[in-house]
Amino acid sequence: VQLQASGGGLVRAGGSLRLSCAASGRTFSSYAMGWFRQAPGKEREFVAAISWSDNSILYGGSVKGRFTISRDDAKNTVYLQMNSLKPEDTAVYSCASREGRPTSNYGQYDYWGQGTQVTVSS
Repeated sequence: VQLQASGGGLVRAGGSLRLSCAASGRTFSSYAMGWFRQAPGKEREFVAAISWSDNSILYGGSVKGRFTISRDDAKNTVYLQMNSLKPEDTAVYSCASREGRPTSNYGQYDYWGQGTQVTVSS
């Protein structure tokens, strides 16, 4: 399984960005995809996760209501739409996948893509 994250960048507070995670290497009907982030000096934080099979979705508490996770089955791609961005959203965002249900536990994800930097200026 290969995961390719993209879409990071520099944005002002209140702005929006959309991250993409393109998956390849196998069929994903029984998989879940997740987004995590890590800021310098901080622990990895769960952002959102989605199931390929039934569209079950989880959100981390700090992003709920501002971020939206979605998927495009035809493109094997998961998106993270980030609105109302805040400086504290600044981090490296990584996508991950696992066979099974979505979970906020990063230790339960088997495959990871490279991170993409998101920087929100005040």
